[in-house]
Order: sequence, then structure tokens, then C-alpha cells
Amino acid sequence: MKKAHPVIDTHAHLDELPDPEAAIKEARKGGLLAIVAVGQDMSSNLKTLEIAGRHPGFIFPAVGYHPWRLNPDTDEETLSQIDENLTHCVALGEIGLDYKAKTKKKVQKAIFLELLAIARKHDKPVIVHCRYSHETAYRMVKEVGIRKAIFHWYSGPVDLIPLIADAGYYMSACPALLYNAYHSSAINAVPLSSLLLETDTPVQYQELAARPVHVQVTLQEVARVKGMSIEEIAEQTTQNAKACFALTDVA
Repeated sequence: MKKAHPVIDTHAHLDELPDPEAAIKEARKGGLLAIVAVGQDMSSNLKTLEIAGRHPGFIFPAVGYHPWRLNPDTDEETLSQIDENLTHCVALGEIGLDYKAKTKKKVQKAIFLELLAIARKHDKPVIVHCRYSHETAYRMVKEVGIRKAIFHWYSGPVDLIPLIADAGYYMSACPALLYNAYHSSAINAVPLSSLLLETDTPVQYQELAARPVHVQVTLQEVARVKGMSIEEIAEQTTQNAKACFALTDVA
């Protein structure tokens, strides 16, 4: 990687790393200002909260219920856990819809609506996964009256981008920009004022096994795709992340 810039990884599953402490230390050395650590189910949420508790002011937790992890045996307990812990988190996520998942769409929508209601109750941003369901997820988020939302790893329709941006919501870019032409075209269309950077750690992007430090790669690729300076991208996306997640403790 090239020169490190002060940026924020707005989406990392630190609980899935074999050695999260090493990755956090690497991220600090690599110029990161903060990491938003994202949960996916009860166990993941607990681990995420524990990791964040060891790194106040640098790791900011979000608790969630990923559409891949839905389980009717634990739905109510998971929703209660999220409701009880959300006050101490910067967002509710990862949540959403995935129309490639085995769980029926009707069930996914019902749980998503319950989660959105919890987010609205606590006035927290939602981090949205919406594979093959971008328009539906956007409509549901907006109709519930969520003030802040992040459509992460945005690869949805380009014509939906202005609507998401006009609603005051954000879209994030990830290292898939290295090789994914569609993600690149979508991110090129996202206004800089609506853009966040992420890694979705520990996703494998071809040869790159993502860790939070690789948000620097995302930064470089966004600058390339948009034909803008790295410094301008870094400054604006960092401001966006601070505003989105109310990161008042970040320098």
C-alpha cells in the first residue's frame, strides 16, 4: 500500500478474525482513525461489544442480525439483545434483505421491519445489506422514517443512487473496486457527500484477505474511479463517517 491517510473503516467483522487484536494494532499503525465493528447475530454481537470495550474511542460497535443468520428459534432473543444494547452502539447492523438467501422473502421482510422499528426507537443509523433487493430495502428504510442509513458495499442500480443520496443516506465502497466493474460504476455515480469507505473484513477480494488497514486500498481505488485526489476523498469520507455515526470522540 501507498502512503497512509487518516480514514475510517465503516464496516468490519472483527469478531470473525483469528486475531482481532493484531488487526486493530495494524490498523492504528496504518493511519486509521476508527473502525465500526459490525455484528451479525447474538454470538457475533457479544464478541463485537467485547472487542469494542477493549478499544474505546477507536472501535465503535454496531449490533445486528444479518439475513444469512436468521433463525426462528432465536429471533425474539436476538431482537431483545439488540434493543437492550443499542444505546451503547453507533448503529444497528448488519441487517437487511438478501434475495439469494434461503430464508423466505416474507420472513426476511418481517424481521427487517422489526429491526428498523428498534433503530427508529433509539434513533440510530442502520447498516443495510441488500443483495438483489436494493429498491425494496431502500423503500422500507425510508417508509419507517429512519434518519440515517448506510447501504454497504453498494452495487445496486445506478438510478437508485440519487434517491438514496437525496434521502440523506450513505453508500459505501470496498476493495471490490480492484476488479468489479459494476461496483466501480456505481461508486463513480455516488456523490462524494454520500460516500463512506469500508473493508467488510474479513472478505477475500481475489488475492486480498481484507483487514481494516485495507480501507487504505478502498481509498486509493475510490480516488482512481472518481478521478479525484486521495486527500479530498479521505477528508470528505471521514467527515461523512463522523456525521453518520456521531463519532464525536474521533480526532
